[in-house]
Amino acid sequence: MAQCVQSVLEFIQDSFVPMVAVLSSKEADRLTRKNNLNFSELLRPFCRLTSEGHIRDPNNQLQTVKNLRICVNNVVTTPTPSSAALSPAQYRQLGEVVLSCQPLEGALATAMRTGDYNLSLSVTTPWFETYRENFLQLMPASEHEFLNHYLACLLVVSSTEAVPVEQFLKLSQEQHRIQHSGEYTNPKWFIPNTLKYYVLLHDVSEGDDQRAETVYEDMKQRYGPQGCYLLKVNSRSSSAGEEEQIPDPWSQYLHKNNLRNQDVLDLTPAAAENSVDATEVDDGYSEERDGAVEAGSPDTHPLQLDADSSSASLRTLNDVSMDLKKGPRDPDSAAGGGGGGGGGGHGACLTLNDHDHIRQFIQEFTFRGLLPHIEKNIRQLNDQLVSRKGLSRSLFTATKKWFGGGKAPEKSISEPKSTCGLLYPPEAPELQIRKMADLCFLVQHYELAYSCYHTAKKDFLSDQAMLYAAGALEMAAVSAFLQGGAPRPYPAHYMDTAIQTYRDVCRNMVLAERCALLSAEILKSQAKYSEAATLLIKMTSEDSDLRSALLLEQAGHCFINMRSPMVRKFAFHMILAGHRFSKAGQRKHALRCYTQAMQVYKDRGWSLAEDHINFTIGRQSFTLGQQDTAVAAFKQILVNDSRQLATQQVAFLREYLYVHKCVLEDDEAGLPQLPLPFIHSSATRVYFGHERRLAEGEKQAATHVSLDQEYDPDLSAMWCHLEEQLVASANRGLVPVNFQPTQCCLNSQTDNLRPPLAVVEEPIIVEVTFRNPLKVPLALSDLSLLWGFTPADGLPGEPGEPGAGQEAAPSQVLQDDDAVTTEIITEFHLGPEETKMARLKLLPHRTGQLNIEGVVYSLASSGEMSSSSEAGQQPADLLVRGRQDLKIQGPRLNLTKEDKMLVRHGTDRRLEPVVTPPMPLMEVFFLQFPTALLCGEIRKAYVEFCNVSGVALRGLRVASTHPDFFTFGNSASTPSTSPPASPESCSAYQTLASPFRPGAAAAEALVSAGDFSQPSGVMQIPVEAGALQPGDSIQLPLWLRGPDQEGVHEISFLFYYESAEKGLKLSHRVLRHTVFICASRSLSVQASTCRSTAPPPHGSPEDRGSGGTLVFIDVENVNTSEGGVREFHIVQVSSSSQHWRLHKYINPDKDKDCKLSSRERTKLCFKAARCKPPPAPSDATHKYTFADLNLGNERIISSSTPCGDFFFRCCRTPEGQQAEPTSSRQSSGGKSQMFAPAQNRTADITSIAKKCNEFDLNIIVIWKAYVVEDNKQLILEGQLHVALQTIGKEASSLTPKEEAQEMMLLKFKSDLPPTVVAPFPELSQLIKTNLHYPETFQHRFTQDSLCLVPVTLTLSNCSLAQIDVIVDLRHKSTSSDSLDVHGSFAWVGQSQHKLQLPPQQVCSVTLRACFCRPGVYNLNTPRVFAKPAEQSAMCESSQQTASPALIIITNA
Repeated sequence: MAQCVQSVLEFIQDSFVPMVAVLSSKEADRLTRKNNLNFSELLRPFCRLTSEGHIRDPNNQLQTVKNLRICVNNVVTTPTPSSAALSPAQYRQLGEVVLSCQPLEGALATAMRTGDYNLSLSVTTPWFETYRENFLQLMPASEHEFLNHYLACLLVVSSTEAVPVEQFLKLSQEQHRIQHSGEYTNPKWFIPNTLKYYVLLHDVSEGDDQRAETVYEDMKQRYGPQGCYLLKVNSRSSSAGEEEQIPDPWSQYLHKNNLRNQDVLDLTPAAAENSVDATEVDDGYSEERDGAVEAGSPDTHPLQLDADSSSASLRTLNDVSMDLKKGPRDPDSAAGGGGGGGGGGHGACLTLNDHDHIRQFIQEFTFRGLLPHIEKNIRQLNDQLVSRKGLSRSLFTATKKWFGGGKAPEKSISEPKSTCGLLYPPEAPELQIRKMADLCFLVQHYELAYSCYHTAKKDFLSDQAMLYAAGALEMAAVSAFLQGGAPRPYPAHYMDTAIQTYRDVCRNMVLAERCALLSAEILKSQAKYSEAATLLIKMTSEDSDLRSALLLEQAGHCFINMRSPMVRKFAFHMILAGHRFSKAGQRKHALRCYTQAMQVYKDRGWSLAEDHINFTIGRQSFTLGQQDTAVAAFKQILVNDSRQLATQQVAFLREYLYVHKCVLEDDEAGLPQLPLPFIHSSATRVYFGHERRLAEGEKQAATHVSLDQEYDPDLSAMWCHLEEQLVASANRGLVPVNFQPTQCCLNSQTDNLRPPLAVVEEPIIVEVTFRNPLKVPLALSDLSLLWGFTPADGLPGEPGEPGAGQEAAPSQVLQDDDAVTTEIITEFHLGPEETKMARLKLLPHRTGQLNIEGVVYSLASSGEMSSSSEAGQQPADLLVRGRQDLKIQGPRLNLTKEDKMLVRHGTDRRLEPVVTPPMPLMEVFFLQFPTALLCGEIRKAYVEFCNVSGVALRGLRVASTHPDFFTFGNSASTPSTSPPASPESCSAYQTLASPFRPGAAAAEALVSAGDFSQPSGVMQIPVEAGALQPGDSIQLPLWLRGPDQEGVHEISFLFYYESAEKGLKLSHRVLRHTVFICASRSLSVQASTCRSTAPPPHGSPEDRGSGGTLVFIDVENVNTSEGGVREFHIVQVSSSSQHWRLHKYINPDKDKDCKLSSRERTKLCFKAARCKPPPAPSDATHKYTFADLNLGNERIISSSTPCGDFFFRCCRTPEGQQAEPTSSRQSSGGKSQMFAPAQNRTADITSIAKKCNEFDLNIIVIWKAYVVEDNKQLILEGQLHVALQTIGKEASSLTPKEEAQEMMLLKFKSDLPPTVVAPFPELSQLIKTNLHYPETFQHRFTQDSLCLVPVTLTLSNCSLAQIDVIVDLRHKSTSSDSLDVHGSFAWVGQSQHKLQLPPQQVCSVTLRACFCRPGVYNLNTPRVFAKPAEQSAMCESSQQTASPALIIITNA
């Protein structure tokens, strides 16, 4: 239970106090009404004694009575209902009492932390204490107990009476008649000999003091000095009341009796419908308004006389009507309405001395009259009980059974025993014991009281008088608890038995409730909160919602006050209490209970419970006029992810819209924040610029950036890299320090630290993601953006909010403004649980700072929209206009230690664009752009550039992820030859008519690499006059080449352009385009080279250094007939290199054209020669020699566009590799072997060997494919590139992965001879050897037995270094080739030759071979050793020999 102002001892003592009746004359009433009071009300503030009293018990022990309070009431003989239930009027009064007692606004609540819960609760519940006090005061007197029976009667007569003694006699006789005539059941009296105390009331202001004293002296003689009193009041007149402020102690007491005058309008019919006694309450109200006197009305106390009750009720009705006119909270109405009637305050004629006189009178009456009277009766009752103890209990009981003892006859045996028909006579000994116990309890003699209650309990139980037994059990338990210093524990089982008996057997909920209130308070004082809560919960029932609500609330406080607080049980019982408060019409208390319970259920996963609580809070708040609280509660229902049914959610939404609409009608300050639909602020995307225009016809527009594309961080990094290349190209190879990549579409993953840049007259599209969390559709109307604008000129801007606007489209409205034009979406529907994006546009017209703040719209449920639209009416009744702010939180910071320890977020400024001056805007369209190509296929397309802005653009460039895929051509590389006589209509190449001539030398052209290659892969697009004016367009050819690898390729283009004006914030703009090309297989080209073994012809200077080099090209058709390809024709083979060239076509079959069907292969053989030295040696590294060998009737100029362009774009790798050996050769020229480090010697030797085998020849195979498509034959063209870099090493146009997929032929290799270990095996190809001799030699062995044949050994230096050569003729061959030759021969003459060959020089050595008989001999037996001349400390390396040199010796 909650904390109370009173302690448990004070509460129990004030619940059971001595009752004193008042009978006053009319003149005495007149005197007291001067103060708006009757006599009982006059005494009420002073009824608590400030000093201790004393009595002596039957054992003559002195007992102290502390803090005693008496209760003084007027005598009322009106019949009251039974004690089993309160009257409807009494229930109504209790409701008004509770309603009037509310927690103070702004009162500090107590913060409590238990577990994970942080609660803010009100510790005290004054409404419960007020209810409890009034409930105990309204309890009717009962026959089974005497605690609320009257012990004494005050007879009050005015001193102004003619004969006051006669008036005392009349009042005494009236009291005797009421008590003993039997005509009146009320009031009830404690004992037959009631104490009569005579009070002479003297009005000092108008009475005669001397006469009053005389009368008082006469009273002393008649009634004794202890039985009478002279009370002097009204020491001042009413006119002097304003001069001195006198305290008003009566207001707090009389306020409780006049509460029905307040808050009458707060009890609505809803409470009457839910209350059990609602009908009776309403009837009571109607009767009262008609002027009828209602029995037991709270304003007419049960102890008032019949004569005065009617007039008092009329006055009360008058006060009620006046109170209703003044208002329910008028302070005058709270102060007025006392028993005396009339206006003004209370005690206007009383002074502080009069207050002291009244207080002294109460003490005199209590100490000299009441307490002695009680002490005397206790002694008399005790003597009677002691005298009866001598009789046998069994005999006494038997006597009662035989003679009945004056009791009413019991019920039949078939009926259950109860106390309904069992009544003891007043002189019954059991009742005498009970009377004595009650008297002892009233004067705080709890030990004797407990003994008497315990004795009476046994007697009542033996007689099966359950009502009496329950009362004795109840008071015995209370007495046991109140015994000071007694070790006896509190018998809680007595209380439980009493409550069960009252409730279940006696059907008396009033007594059961009183018993429960007492027991719960006692248990709470002993910290037995669990037992107290259980007791309170058991007392809840359907007969009284108010009682159930209060008890459930107290049970909840018990749960929260336990040693281990049960928070969820507290919340659950607060919900139950709030529900019962609501049924009882106590809306404020219901709202308070639900609000306190919400602290426990909020954000704990109890979604359905939260919805119920919020819905109830919303309704109660709205009814009480707390509209802001109602809106917040209904908003919370809609914000949470509700799991309610759709019908329930519709009701929630309708309630919210209705409440919000009522709030907006009262408050027109601004647009409210709406909770629906949800907005994912972090998912908001901002797009700058026009949406992509879809081209018509064959034109294909650039893809650029759109809101339909998903953001990819890898792609974004790739675009940024391309933009950096373009910016560097435009700024002389350097990227500016303040460079920021262009971001046309901003989202949560982009860099939003800086304000984005927008352009005047270009739209800003904001994509807002809405989510409908409900299972019912939502309808949004007039949806637009809220923004604020600050012009660049510094003038203050105004926030933008669209109004009606002009109609622009069926679903869109444009609101014009000088700074920004706002687009309005007239209708936007969201289905149940649907997530949908809305794209809202702004069009800035001025430069400045634009801040996008949120969205504004009108909200309604789709059901309301549809029903209203069908009826042809506007849904204005449930249509609420509001806003939602776009609050975007930046990424979490994680750089410093503080960032990692705390949760910090960076800034996100994507909604704060800066509007810049006009910029050029370019659109790009592609014509005849293919989607599928063969590998290496050349296709010609066209690109159209359009300037759709009002500003000229310049500096047009393009960068791509695949720069070898396309080219715009280069006019400088086109040869100055005449155009072909009969050019092909669809050929992408430049051709010349040139018939095929077998053995003819290749056509050569010398081209500078700078004419084709561009730095960093950025290509400048040629534009006439260097700029594209506003509205102009230009169309340029674009050559494409299919990728060398099959599959689908994603190729990205980034176009760059600048404004013709300088100094703009936006320095450049870019346009993106992405295409997907499907590449299919075409041809596979494999090439290899080897040195020719044939001797070089004399007079051929180009072959002198090369010694004759052959190039073999294997071409295979690997196409799988995809796309209807029928066959391939190899029309030309070209070469490009700085050092080598194809010289002749020496294919044996001499075919004019090579045709390859599917899976066919052909082999081509060419002779290569070194290039002629360029005229200017300084240009040697920049000039390439193109050699063309056409196999058809026309020659394709390979050095022009597009063949030359794609060659340089696809074969950039050999250039870089060639520069490295050249630099190595130059750096090693001036160093000495003696001082060179070992690693440098190794590098030099490796470089010499590499240069010896380096070839550096690029082969270009140009083909045509014949395709049948739609019964038409098309001719496709293409070229493949093969880079030959090393002699003897095969190169392919396909990647190794693709080669592995091909079927490899089985090769048989002969066993190689054992190699000789050399210091550097890679130096075995420095010298190329050739033997020159006659194939057949005739000799007459009969004439000369020895045959001498001259043989010339040619030594060619294949390296670029000076070589020392040793020719050793003494070596005997052990190879398998020489063993097959018949016989042997010998070399005659010098057996070893030492030579030194300059770089790439040829030297001949004359030898003589000696044969002794005919036969076939292998002359290839000389052993050649070589080493670089500079490496003096290194041994010579054996050189590889050529194939066997066979000679036939015949006998002539």
